[in-house]
Amino acid sequence: MTTSVTLSVGGMTCSSCAARIEKRLNRIDGVHASVNFATEQAAITYPDSVTTDELVAAVEATGYTASIDKADGTTETAYLPRLLVSLALTIPVIALSMIPALQFPHWPLWALTLATPVVFWGAWPLHHAAWTNLRHGAATMDTLVSLGVLTSYLWSAWMLSTGSDHLYLEVAATVTTLILAGKFFETRAKRQSGAALRALLDLGAKDVAVLRDGREIRVPIEELAVGDTFVVRPGEKIATDGVVMTGTSAVDASMLTGESVPVEVGPGDQLAGATVNAGGRLEVKATRVGADTQLAQMARLVADAQSGKADVQRLADRVSAVFVPVVIGLALLTLVGWLVAGGTVSAALTAAVSVLIIACPCALGLATPTALLVGTGRGAQLGILIKGPQVLESTRKVDTVVLDKTGTVTTGKMTVAAVHAQSDNVLRLAGALEHASEHPIAQAIATLAAADGPLPAVTDFVNHDGRGVTGVVDGHEVAVGRRSWLTAEAAPELQTAAQHAETEGRTPVWVAVDGAIAGVIVVSDTVKDTAAEAIAELKKLGLTPVLLSGDNARAAGAVAAEVGIETVIAEVLPADKVDEVKRLQDQGRVVAMVGDGVNDAAALAQADLGLAMGTGTDVAIEASDLTLASGDLRAAGDAIRLSRATLKTIKGNLFWAFAYNVAAIPLAAAGMLNPMIASAAMAFSSLFVVSNSLRLRSFKPSR
Repeated sequence: MTTSVTLSVGGMTCSSCAARIEKRLNRIDGVHASVNFATEQAAITYPDSVTTDELVAAVEATGYTASIDKADGTTETAYLPRLLVSLALTIPVIALSMIPALQFPHWPLWALTLATPVVFWGAWPLHHAAWTNLRHGAATMDTLVSLGVLTSYLWSAWMLSTGSDHLYLEVAATVTTLILAGKFFETRAKRQSGAALRALLDLGAKDVAVLRDGREIRVPIEELAVGDTFVVRPGEKIATDGVVMTGTSAVDASMLTGESVPVEVGPGDQLAGATVNAGGRLEVKATRVGADTQLAQMARLVADAQSGKADVQRLADRVSAVFVPVVIGLALLTLVGWLVAGGTVSAALTAAVSVLIIACPCALGLATPTALLVGTGRGAQLGILIKGPQVLESTRKVDTVVLDKTGTVTTGKMTVAAVHAQSDNVLRLAGALEHASEHPIAQAIATLAAADGPLPAVTDFVNHDGRGVTGVVDGHEVAVGRRSWLTAEAAPELQTAAQHAETEGRTPVWVAVDGAIAGVIVVSDTVKDTAAEAIAELKKLGLTPVLLSGDNARAAGAVAAEVGIETVIAEVLPADKVDEVKRLQDQGRVVAMVGDGVNDAAALAQADLGLAMGTGTDVAIEASDLTLASGDLRAAGDAIRLSRATLKTIKGNLFWAFAYNVAAIPLAAAGMLNPMIASAAMAFSSLFVVSNSLRLRSFKPSR
């Protein structure tokens, strides 16, 4: 028998750390582990023969911390003091080193004094990580940075002791500050990506009015037990999953289902916790509480999808694992070669240090952050928010895009599609009556009617338990509601119009005036104006669009036909959306998901690339990789194009960062470059990387 556990892992600085922990855990017999660098968690299944203490010990043996309780992960505030202090000290060091006019007597001592806290205190997390990796025989970006910073600093200190002012302190200070800035922004993005679960759990009600001995007592939600009967008033959240005992109402489940039309409920109907009572007073008997509720299950789905998503290994880390040992080896060979060839110790050290400095990863450290900064900045201008570098790799491989219907392809707002009336005043009378109701369909009718002028007053208004409403308007007895509720006969043309509306997946609302059926108003969720254009753009990018909806097949099919989507998956329950994404992935497809509801959150997390509409819920936005702030579906194509352009720029930057360094290493080893020229070459490679990244500012959207 196997058991599952999730460990919180601390101390990881890159994806190669996660790979090393995963490898160590999987060596234990019967253990299967998946370590996620982004969420800082290890999802582990293990046999009865293994204890959790052994699992924690295995992680600690690789140089990291682990605990079963959720540990407080590193936040960006941990880097902020070091970043600000390092920045303040680095600026004068650069000024003194680069501007001869500012070089007063004994300026090198001042530069050394200012650079020392940057190198040892500011860069401490990098040195510590490099030392931890070194003890376990690994090399990462931290190793490169630590080595470059310390070499530049120690060489400068030695040169200063000999009376020379050829110092490279600005190299040590600048590299430290730039890398700390990168760590700060990366950590912030990681922390925000974990907020989806917190947002999901915050959806639930905080307290509840429980009926005890015929009296209402308000208690914290934690005290609610299965079997308790509780009261839900109009506008309140339903505290937990339950069954309606008394009362009728319309329940807005859009925050869980993403579907816009409220559901009519009465005695015996099941309710989900965290949905909103939009109509009358309900008494509900709790059937599931705590971890068993639909909301909690949805939170677990998001957590599982997030922890199972492999974080893309950083390109710089992949290469640096080989690059660092090679550079150190070359530097040592250079030192020994010069000494064997009869060169002086000073010349040998100069050549060796030149090799290390030319290979200092300043451009390498800038390659990803600068492209990401410009790419995300341009994206923000266009209403496209990119979560982080790990997102970009997915955009290159995506071949299928799954689109949630409601709120993504459609507006998610009810509007009147058609009015079939036997007299001119039917819409005005119906609108006046519906104006007194809070139901979204009623509001859609009232809004259209009010566009033609002020609506008349209503008297004797009665809400008939979700079947319809009645009242007196301008002396006429008016009823608006379901066909089955109205007893009068309808004219054949009205019946035909209603049947046609239902065939298209729309909702017919019947109107009776003075006892006779006078018209039918067709209400529907409307397709976004730009949806068809957006689908065509996605197809141009080589993506196959798939429409996913909880609605009936007729409604979903009608929308798909209107926007040009051939593949439709209809009548999908919220929990099944994840399974549909998995099913497509099992077919070998790389799936992007575009959604906006809480019910889409788990599917967004499961997809290889999640795109959330900014007009949707916070949970969907937090679970996604890309957020489209405008709600315009055309932004989905722009987001994928921009992400691909940013990834291409990052790869180009990394290539040139290495190319400059590698081409100059033989020159440095031959003694043809002193450390100052090496530093200038490094600065030039950095300048090229930044300039290349700035080209992303000219990205043109299709909108």
